[in-house]
Amino acid sequence: MTAYDRLKARFARIALLGESQAMLHWDAAAMMPPGGAEARGEQLATLSGLSHELLTAPQVADDLAGAAAADEWDSANLALMRDAHRRATALPTTLVEATARANAACEARWRTARARSDFALVAPALKEVVRLQRETAAALSNATGLPAYDALMEGYQRGIGASDVEPIFAAYDAFLAEALPRAEALQAARPAPRPLVGPFPVATQQAICRDMAERVGLDFEHARLDESTHPFCGGTPRDVRITTRYREDNFAQALLGVLHETGHALYELGLPAAHAHQPVGEAAGMAAHESQSLIIEMQACRSDAFLAFLGPRLQATFGGEAAAYAPANLAGLWRRVERGFIRVDADELTYPAHVILRFRLERALIEGAMEVEDLPAAWNEGFTRLLGLTPPDDAHGCLQDIHWYDGAFGYFPSYTLGAMAAAQLMRAARTHVAGLDAALARGDFTPLRDWLRQKVHGQGSRLGFQDLLRAATGKPLDPSDFTAHLRERYLDA
Repeated sequence: MTAYDRLKARFARIALLGESQAMLHWDAAAMMPPGGAEARGEQLATLSGLSHELLTAPQVADDLAGAAAADEWDSANLALMRDAHRRATALPTTLVEATARANAACEARWRTARARSDFALVAPALKEVVRLQRETAAALSNATGLPAYDALMEGYQRGIGASDVEPIFAAYDAFLAEALPRAEALQAARPAPRPLVGPFPVATQQAICRDMAERVGLDFEHARLDESTHPFCGGTPRDVRITTRYREDNFAQALLGVLHETGHALYELGLPAAHAHQPVGEAAGMAAHESQSLIIEMQACRSDAFLAFLGPRLQATFGGEAAAYAPANLAGLWRRVERGFIRVDADELTYPAHVILRFRLERALIEGAMEVEDLPAAWNEGFTRLLGLTPPDDAHGCLQDIHWYDGAFGYFPSYTLGAMAAAQLMRAARTHVAGLDAALARGDFTPLRDWLRQKVHGQGSRLGFQDLLRAATGKPLDPSDFTAHLRERYLDA
C-alpha cells in the first residue's frame, strides 16, 4: 500500500466510527430512555477516544509527509486529512473523552431543565462544558493560529471566522431595524389570513409529512422519519435519520420541519459515492448544509408556485374550507412576520436576529467575556434589544436550544450564512434551470434537485464554502441576494 492508500484506509475507519456515533446520537434523541444517558455518554466517549487515537497515531504524520495525490479530488482529500490531523493532534485524548462525557451529561440534564424552565438545574453541567470548550478552543488556536472562537467555528464551516461574520450580521441588524416595522405595517394593512382549523391527528400528519418528503426526493429505502424534542437530520449518507415534532393544533410545524430536514437529507444522500468515508466525500460544512435545508423549505416549499400544488392536497388530507388552503392564504400564514421568542418557529425575516444573539453570546462565553451564570440575563437583554421582546422564562430564552448543552459552540452562525447562501443558490437556479417554478407548481422537484446534486451535493467537500458558491453562482457569498429576496417577499407586496 502507498502512503495515500494507508491514509484512505485509516480515514475510512475513522468515518465509520463517526457514523456509529451519529447513530447513537440519533437514538439518544429519538429512542433512548432517560436512564440510558450515563451509559450513552461512556459509549460516545469511547468512540471519540478511538477515533482520536486513530487520527493522532505516529504513522499518520509519516504518511501525510509521504503521500502523493493523483488528481484534484485526491489533492483536496489530502488537504482535508492534514487539517483534521493538525486539529486532532492539538487535543489530548483525555480532553476529547472528557468533552464527550460532559456533553452527554449536560444534554441529558438540559432536557429536564428545559421542561421545567430551570436554568439553575443545568448551569453546573454547562459550566463544565464551557470550561472544556475553552480548553479545546485554546489548544486549537495554538495549533492553527486562529483566534479561539474562530478555531471552533472552523470545525463547523471552514474558511469563515468571526471577523467575516461580524460585518455581515451588523449590516443585517441595521436592515432589520428598518425592514421589520415596514413588513409589520404592510402585513397589518392586509386582511388577516384564515386560520387552519384542527385538530390534525398525528397519524395523518405523519402520512402527509412522509408523502411530501418523498415528493421532494427522499428515498425511504435509505431514510427514516421519527419524532424528537428538537427536529434534526442525523445518521449516515446511506441511512439518513430525520425527526420532527407534532402538535395536533398545528400541522405546519411538523410538515415544514420535515421539509427542512429533507433538504439536509438530500444533501447527505447526494454526496459523491466514489469518495464515501473520505473527508472529501463529506458535506462542505454546516453553512453549506443549512443552505440545502433552506433552499428546500424556505425558497422552494414556501414559494407561490409550490403552495399552489400543496394547498389542494392539504385540504384533501385534513378537510375544512378550501379557501383556508388557497395559496395566498397559506402564504399569509406561513410567510407571516411575527416577533417571537423561539428560534425554530421564527419567520425568515426575524430568524437571523435569533442567530446574531447566539453568535454574540457564545463568542463572549468562549473568550471569557461572560460566565455561564450571566447567560440568562445577557440573553434577555440582547433579545430585547434585537426584537423588542423580553422572554418570560428561560424555556423561552437561553434553554430553548440544545446546541450549547451538547457542546456545539461556533455552530450558530452557519444557520444565517446558510440562509443567505440558499437565496443566492435559488437565484442562480432560477437563472440556469428553465421552467423551475412551473415544475414546483406541479410538485416536481426533479429540476431543482438535479441542479443541486450537480452544483452542491456531488461536490462533497472538494471546494470550500466560498469556492462552492463561486462555482455554482459565479460569486462568493453575497448577503444582498438574501435581503433582495426578503424585500421581494415581505416589503414589495
